[in-house]
Amino acid sequence: MKKINILITIIILSSFSLTAQNKDTKKADKHFARFEFIEAAEDYKKLVEDGKADTYVYKRLADSYYNIFNTVEAERWYAKALESSQDPETIYKYSQMLKANGKYEESNQQMAKFASMRPGDDRAVAFKQNPDYLPKILEKGKKFNVQNMGFNSQVSDFGGTFKDGKLYITSARNSNRRTYGWNEQPFLDIYTLTKNSDGTYQPAVLLDDKINTKYHEGIVSFSPDGNTMYFSRESFFEKIYEKDSITKNRYSVLHLFRAKKSGANWDNVEGFAMNSKNYSIKNPSVSSDGKTIYFASDMPNGYGGFDIYKANINDDGSLGEPVNLGQKVNTEGQEMFPYISDNGTLYFSSNGHLGLGGLDVFHTKEIDGKIAPIRNIGIPVNSNADDFAFHLDEETGEGFVSSNREGGVGSDDIYAIKKLQPLCDVLITATVTDIKTGKPLNAATVTLNDEQGNKVVSKVTNTDGTAEFIVECSKNSVLEVSVDGYESRQVAVKGTEEEEVNVPIALDPIEKLIAADRIELAPIYFDFDKSNITSQAAFELDKLVQIMNKYPELVINATSHTDSRGSASYNERLSDRRAKTTVQYVISKGIDKSRITGMGKGESEPKVDCGTNCTEDEHQLNRRSEFIIVSGSPQAQ
Repeated sequence: MKKINILITIIILSSFSLTAQNKDTKKADKHFARFEFIEAAEDYKKLVEDGKADTYVYKRLADSYYNIFNTVEAERWYAKALESSQDPETIYKYSQMLKANGKYEESNQQMAKFASMRPGDDRAVAFKQNPDYLPKILEKGKKFNVQNMGFNSQVSDFGGTFKDGKLYITSARNSNRRTYGWNEQPFLDIYTLTKNSDGTYQPAVLLDDKINTKYHEGIVSFSPDGNTMYFSRESFFEKIYEKDSITKNRYSVLHLFRAKKSGANWDNVEGFAMNSKNYSIKNPSVSSDGKTIYFASDMPNGYGGFDIYKANINDDGSLGEPVNLGQKVNTEGQEMFPYISDNGTLYFSSNGHLGLGGLDVFHTKEIDGKIAPIRNIGIPVNSNADDFAFHLDEETGEGFVSSNREGGVGSDDIYAIKKLQPLCDVLITATVTDIKTGKPLNAATVTLNDEQGNKVVSKVTNTDGTAEFIVECSKNSVLEVSVDGYESRQVAVKGTEEEEVNVPIALDPIEKLIAADRIELAPIYFDFDKSNITSQAAFELDKLVQIMNKYPELVINATSHTDSRGSASYNERLSDRRAKTTVQYVISKGIDKSRITGMGKGESEPKVDCGTNCTEDEHQLNRRSEFIIVSGSPQAQ
């Protein structure tokens, strides 16, 4: 009860505060009511300077800038207004201004707050369905956090397959094994570790002798139900080996095995028919549907040392014929440690593709039967040492990579990874030229927007007329180009998996927009029942501003029109508000107010005379502004 009384008191005091300044705000309010937002903003700012501002003034000041699309000032004053009043609509507008200014994380935070306050609002529902819709600024750099794991030993530890609450690793830490001549460390065994609630792990437990032998065992993978384990084992166990014809020393290969779960243990260990004494098969990875197994092998007719292969897993558990993934994946070097993730991305290690040194981790994907470009996963996953045995949960963005880089505990260590940014990216190169001469245009501003129209980043073209951007694969983008003396353009760029996309953009001289009696801009459309300037409207109006700056004698009358929905009198008032807001935007860009007037025409002059049977597209065509040349036409000079 006490909390309710306090709340009522706060509401009353807040209401009093919002109305107590009406005498002081009378002049500013009058300008605001007349849609004279520049003058209104000046008067509200004077109140701020005089110490007479409250939440009402801050919000009105922000709304003034919002209506003329001055996003920086609108953001500033909405933030101030929200210091003392958490009004949902103000929060929403604040989020939009943050987004317009490229502050995507802050915008999302405000939208989350808005959605919690108005969960039934369509805007809130759309946001909750896709809260990460805002684009990230994607540049080359670190895509992951990498951290050495506390369970690493002084010897080789690698792998990291998580299944049914247990982490499976391969390690040489078993001191009861005899050492292996390659690195004078014990033969490799498979261990499991149980994760604690605080993220640490319990001591590693050696799997029983049904899996581990006195020889090498390697990385494991599982069927989707977790009841079948695939792993590699040295062929010495099967007494299969060859003798070197010169040294007479025995050498073995690696064979592929499977085991079936039996209670808490593993049993029924079997090899596969494709195993051979003449080549190795290792590093298995099973697809999320359990139908395909990927592995590395140096079997004949490959492209280099070890290649990446795949084979079908038949219903009876046997494997189909191995299929080499081809020369796009495999090189003359070594390709090993394939890992096929839940979303079909193939990760593997190679020293044949261009990398930082040693084995690097790469990734690709099969799309419509074709392998997408091979991409280096970048630092810090990769280093100038060997980086391998990459595993990633695509849903959580967490996984493991192994490396023998400097600073580790042993010869090979396991590192935890956390994905920070999307992996796949595309280089977009925009080349801006004069449409008549073909010459490159230097110092043109090129802005990258996402497909929702949100600004990502702006760059200026160099002397070659080019500007470059890095975006996520398969994401649609829009390039917005502007330069003095030329008509601005917007060019859609379709999302792709290609590594590079070249976008030629030829611009017409700005004079192309000038007709005998009007400026022929693309129509300035308004949202239904709204009169504030949108980002698309601002893009077109900036062309008008550019023309009026170039031709200072030009005088314009902006006419605004509505669709036929609503009464004629209401539509006349709505179109008048739109005309005045349009005029205010142009004035806010430095055009003298004597050079532009505005008039609302309501529904009296439809562009499409469709009466009461208009489609939504036809209604939008009728919701427009047009720009009539009153005097000073360049064509008349």
